[in-house]
Amino acid sequence: MLDFLKISMRSQKQGKVEIYPTFLIKDSQDLMIRGGDFYAIWVESRHLWSTNENDALILIDHELDEYKKEHAESLINKNVRLFYMCDGDSGMVDKWHKYCQHQKRDSYHMLDEEIIFSDTETVKEDYASKKLSYPLKICDIHGYEKLMSTLYSEEERHKIEWAIGSIITGESKNIQKFMVLYGSAGTGKSTVLNIIQQLFEGYYTVFDAKALGSSSNSFALEAFKTNPMVAIQHDGDLSKIEDNTRLNSLVSHEYMTVNEKYKSAYTNQFKCFLFMGTNKPVKITDAKSGLLRRLIDVSPSGNRLAAKEYNECVKQIPFELGGIAYHCKEVFLANPGAYDSYVPISMMSATNDFYNFIEDAYFDFKKEEIVTLKSAWEMYKLYCEDAKVAYQYPKRSFKEELKNYFEDFKERGLDENGNRIRSYYIHFLADKVDNIEKETMRLPERNWLEFKEQESLFDKECTNWPAQYSKTKGDQEIPILAWKDVKTKLSDLDTSKVHYVKIPNENLQHIVIDFDIPDENGNKCFAKNLEAAKIFPKTYAELSKSGQGIHLHYIYTGDVSKLSRVYDDHIEVKIFNGGSSLRRKLTKCNNEPIAHISGGLPLRKEKDVIDKKSVESEKTLRYMIEKNLRKEYHPSTASSVSFIKKLLDDAYDSGMPYDVTDMYNYILSFGAKSTHQADNCLKMISQMHFKSEMPVDPIDAALSLSDTIANRTEDNVEENLVFYDIEIFPNLFLINWKLRGKDKPVIRMINPRHEDVEALLSKPLVGFNCRRYDNHLLYAYAMLKYSIEDLYNLSQSIIGNKPNVLFGNAYNISYIDVYDMCTKKQSLKKWEIELGIHHQELGLPWDQPVSEELWEKVAEYCDNDVIATEAVFDARQEDYEARKIQVELTKALWGITNVSVNDTTNTLSAKIIFGSDRNAKASFNWRDLSKPVGEDQYAYYRERFGEDYQFRVFDADGLPLYKDYDPSMPLPKGFSILPFFPGYTYEGGVSTYLGEKIGEGGRVFARPGIWSLVWDGDVGSQHPHSAIFEVAFGPKYTKIFKEIVDARIAIKHKDFEKAAGMLKGVLKPYLNEEHAKGLAQALKIVINSIYGLTKARFDNPFKNPNNIDNIVAKRGALFMTLLKREVEKRGYTVCHIKTDSIKIPNADETIKKFVIDFGLEYGYKFETEAEFQKFCLVNDAVYVAKYMEPEIDKKTGKEIWWTATGKQFQVPYVFKTLFSHEPIVFKDMCETKSVESALYLDMNERLPDVTKEEKELSKLESKYKKGELSDTSWEEACNRLKPEIAKGHDYHFVGKVGQFTPMQDGCGAGLLRRAQNDKYYAAPESDGYRWMESEMVKELGLEDKIDKSFYITKVDEAVATISKYGDFEWLVSETEPEEEPLPFD
Repeated sequence: MLDFLKISMRSQKQGKVEIYPTFLIKDSQDLMIRGGDFYAIWVESRHLWSTNENDALILIDHELDEYKKEHAESLINKNVRLFYMCDGDSGMVDKWHKYCQHQKRDSYHMLDEEIIFSDTETVKEDYASKKLSYPLKICDIHGYEKLMSTLYSEEERHKIEWAIGSIITGESKNIQKFMVLYGSAGTGKSTVLNIIQQLFEGYYTVFDAKALGSSSNSFALEAFKTNPMVAIQHDGDLSKIEDNTRLNSLVSHEYMTVNEKYKSAYTNQFKCFLFMGTNKPVKITDAKSGLLRRLIDVSPSGNRLAAKEYNECVKQIPFELGGIAYHCKEVFLANPGAYDSYVPISMMSATNDFYNFIEDAYFDFKKEEIVTLKSAWEMYKLYCEDAKVAYQYPKRSFKEELKNYFEDFKERGLDENGNRIRSYYIHFLADKVDNIEKETMRLPERNWLEFKEQESLFDKECTNWPAQYSKTKGDQEIPILAWKDVKTKLSDLDTSKVHYVKIPNENLQHIVIDFDIPDENGNKCFAKNLEAAKIFPKTYAELSKSGQGIHLHYIYTGDVSKLSRVYDDHIEVKIFNGGSSLRRKLTKCNNEPIAHISGGLPLRKEKDVIDKKSVESEKTLRYMIEKNLRKEYHPSTASSVSFIKKLLDDAYDSGMPYDVTDMYNYILSFGAKSTHQADNCLKMISQMHFKSEMPVDPIDAALSLSDTIANRTEDNVEENLVFYDIEIFPNLFLINWKLRGKDKPVIRMINPRHEDVEALLSKPLVGFNCRRYDNHLLYAYAMLKYSIEDLYNLSQSIIGNKPNVLFGNAYNISYIDVYDMCTKKQSLKKWEIELGIHHQELGLPWDQPVSEELWEKVAEYCDNDVIATEAVFDARQEDYEARKIQVELTKALWGITNVSVNDTTNTLSAKIIFGSDRNAKASFNWRDLSKPVGEDQYAYYRERFGEDYQFRVFDADGLPLYKDYDPSMPLPKGFSILPFFPGYTYEGGVSTYLGEKIGEGGRVFARPGIWSLVWDGDVGSQHPHSAIFEVAFGPKYTKIFKEIVDARIAIKHKDFEKAAGMLKGVLKPYLNEEHAKGLAQALKIVINSIYGLTKARFDNPFKNPNNIDNIVAKRGALFMTLLKREVEKRGYTVCHIKTDSIKIPNADETIKKFVIDFGLEYGYKFETEAEFQKFCLVNDAVYVAKYMEPEIDKKTGKEIWWTATGKQFQVPYVFKTLFSHEPIVFKDMCETKSVESALYLDMNERLPDVTKEEKELSKLESKYKKGELSDTSWEEACNRLKPEIAKGHDYHFVGKVGQFTPMQDGCGAGLLRRAQNDKYYAAPESDGYRWMESEMVKELGLEDKIDKSFYITKVDEAVATISKYGDFEWLVSETEPEEEPLPFD
């Protein structure tokens, strides 16, 4: 039966029985919903999916009939009515539509993303809804050949067949191209498109190119809703395209939002290849147009067949489809990247006036190295006038467009005579223009391996080489004489007989590549040898004695003694040293000269260059790979690639830890450039081991960098810590460092020597966020000898999150990373503000060289970051102590030694729980929380949960019976031995239980209002206990995790004796007043880390692939939802739930006890977190409350009566003014602001008011964007208004983060602005006030000039918010709750 369907039966009066379909709300493998409606259903009888909704109705009706047959005996003498889907009066169709459109969420896989041929077997997971009518096979395609060879030239035909082949192979979905057949009517465009339609019947759609190019047509993509592989338009028009964004996205296979009429919008990634026939050229606006890179234009030859002959060919096409498809597949596979760099030159010429100008000026630009903007502009104006160009570029746009055709552009400089010039272009890119030679695809050259009976060039060139006839000895032919006795030369012999030639010592570079490839029967095969030989460089060739083999003669420019004798199976490289000679018998040869060859041939093992022992570190390995990439060992690309493979094989076999995955792209690019052996190179690269078997990875970087780092010992580390930071610009590499201690100076290393940086690595380095940035730059510079320019490029790659750019061994250069160490994650700049350290920003563009006079400024900025890193480290000693304890726990629990404080929290957490076990996931547990675990599953869960697990009993409603499960006592049906939550569903990422949506990270519920006498019950470590009671990590490892959780609670309550008995007693050294706090912090960090990893999206040691609904958090959320219902059933109110806490107004001991007992049944222990006199709840996360009894501040000993959560009430000025009534201090009037771009202070107080000019420019800009203003008018407006506007602003760079104070007018403060896209906007919550950096306010003594109206407004807003929910005055008064009626809700 269909998995979303259940057939139900109900009895009615007078013996009537109704049989009807019920649709299940669950994940389905048989039904797909898209756009909030039916998409497809699996039809088992066809082994295909169907998008025809009628098929779904028929299948459901069939299930009704089958159900009636199965229950025929029980239905005898009954009046049976079947509620068929096809019966309009049954109402089932409406029920079905409601189910598809409202009850089910989108769940689908796009259909038909692969071509399926008629003889292909399909399964459900193929997601196919159709098949072609023909198989893919070789057959006669005479009619097709005649049509195509007449209508299109060989070059144009290749484009079409390549495109068809890409679709057949499935590669078209990875190719960002579309094809336009451009020509006049009757030239064969529709003929080709009709053939394509026949080839892909059912897989194509027709589209409207004009609609795609229209920015106003929101339903343009509806034509692609069937996810076609091919899209065709016979007569399209892209000559007046308004907006090519949608077309570019479609061709690029980007995710796009699809609007279908009468359906919800959805997102899809279309994989189709577009074909369009047109009589008009495609509009290509400029050299950067996206269409330029994606368009393949095809032009017909203009030749035609006679009508009778044409019709006969067309009629043959349906019988040739399989052969045509096979032929096109082979065309594509022969050169998949044939059009990667294709440029539609003719189309550009037809539509792009600017390109035509470049062609016109080709010789003028090519002969000059420097072309000034002024001279080019004059040439352009003359061209436009002469060519009658209707819409010429304004000078500004002309300047930018012309840059696309030159290597560089400079605003100022000197010409070759030393004269100053302005605005000039350098080095014309002639290869972008087809004025001399059009950029076309190179057609196959004449076959150079044409063998004929003709005079041999070898005989002619080697006429004086020693030679002799052969003799037969047994079954072998050998030379007649010893070579020392031979007097005859090659010219003395009849070379058509078998003979031997001795290669003279001065000609030992002469080699022969011998092809002896057999066929399937083991006989030498000329065809196979010819195919293999074609890939080699053109040279003299002759047939072997048998006439089936081939000999290629070359002169090798390298050392022949290093060549391997084996090129491939049945292909040998013959080298003629050591007395060997060439056996030959001339039958047929070609007429090419003997060519020189420098590479591409395999080498013998390089024992003289390197052995395994010499590759003893990653540093050496990288060094030798780089030498090969520079061809310092071998002159050829193929030989160098072969040697790199040997280096990596040796390193891999030796067991040395290494990771050079970052070099993959460089090696791949190097190998792909091989002139004749690119395929062989790529094959070798695909077999290379770029990482050792035990890879160095970012999470587990426990391998030492080199002997320098190994010199560190724990005895000398802490007293010699070195804090450091680096800055990198295209021309400046700066390393600043200092020893620990406020009195220690900062040392600056400006563009240091490589060896000086390598020496620095021996020190215990402490950085901020250095594991993923600074360390890698230090490593590349010190160990790999990067140049400063290379280092800058590496920096940009890391910042841009490019893959494979980080070095595995670089992570542990540092002793510790302060950012990773801190449990509070924030930027260094925010730490500076929080700790009251001088905050400094640089304000220089990172992508530009720094003039030497500013190096000092950069160094001062770097100094500040070094000092701040040390300050954060000192301030977070609790985190540092915790990290050290985590390391010691790992060592003590498992005996693991390769751990350090530099390992990440996640790495240490995994090792503390699992040790070195890489297969721990095999014991992980997960279950469906909506289903009961009956007594029949007891044995299974006893094994999975362990012998110590205590099972409890829950009734069919999921409620506890408060007793242990006794296996000897049977349970009623539906009862469970584990907690469960009947009715819980998880569909489409949304959880529902008891009619409410449940949060995926924890339950949150709020009933806003002012409440009194509120009890706050809190579960200690709810998420960890969920994992514990579900035995999430298996019995062995969950036990360790439980002991960590229990130990932390025991330490929190100072029960050191209890904690000492846990975790094999390894905690004992830390169970004292001095270390207990650090130990508790260490365990807390581990616990939180583990929970975070269980729900992480990336794979990690704690992630259970079955845990699709985040069971660790979900269990607690479901429990809190159930608890809320049970509390309210007992007549109490729940006003707030926040993950692990519940707040109940007017709670008495009865309900408190119920909550505590109820929680224990599920493994949760409730404690009183707080009790409030008064409690104002604003929303899910924001409240302010007064304690029943004051809390005591541990630092000051002061009584604390009020608490608040959420930003609005936590603002210090607001909280102190309204609630705590503490004195306001300067720090309370400092606001931290941070943005992604940059912050500026506009010191415009005494500058002209330019508001009028800004509004005018804004209006004109809007018109310009709408096309209502010309380029010239807009440029004139900018030139007129922008200088005036600039007079009214004085922007001072502050940084991305800063601390500011609102100030009164007249004291030198500015407007706080954020920059974005060369414009300035008000920073968050700053508009309407002037601001000054708080540090400057303090320094200038301007505290009395603070604009307190900013904070008074916030106080008023807070009062207004509270007043929405009750009487503010009552809330803050001293009135006891019982003396007043409960405030309104």
